[in-house]
Amino acid sequence: MTPKLDMIGLVVEDMAASLAFYRKLGLDIPDTDEPHVEATLPNGLRFGWDTVDVVRSFDPEWTKPVGGNSVGICFLCDSPAEVDKTHAALVADGYRGHKDPWDAFWGQRYASVEDPDGNVVDLFAPLGR
Repeated sequence: MTPKLDMIGLVVEDMAASLAFYRKLGLDIPDTDEPHVEATLPNGLRFGWDTVDVVRSFDPEWTKPVGGNSVGICFLCDSPAEVDKTHAALVADGYRGHKDPWDAFWGQRYASVEDPDGNVVDLFAPLGR
C-alpha cells in the first residue's frame, strides 16, 4: 500500500485558544477540552491538535521549533474581498497580523496572520474572481 496523507497536526500551548482561532476560519471542530482534538475536513483530510503535554508524554525532549514556519497552512477564500475581510476580522479579534493583504505577482490576493502559537496562516483567493 502506498502511504497517503491523512492528517496535519499542530502542537499547541493553549488548546482552547487554538481551536477558537481555527473555528473563526470555518473549521468544524468538536467542542471539547481534551488534550488531543481532530477535525475531519470536507475532503477527508484530518486536522489535529495536541497539547505540549501530550507530545512530551511520548517525546520528553520535544521543544518548540525556533525560527519560521516550516509548514504552510493556507485557507482559500471566496474572493479577494473575503481575504481582506477575514484578515481584518482576525486582527480585530486580537490575532497578530503577519502580512497585510496584497496582490501577489502569481495572481492571488494574499494575507497572513499568526495563530495563538505563532504559526503563520495564509489567506488567499485568485484575483479576478
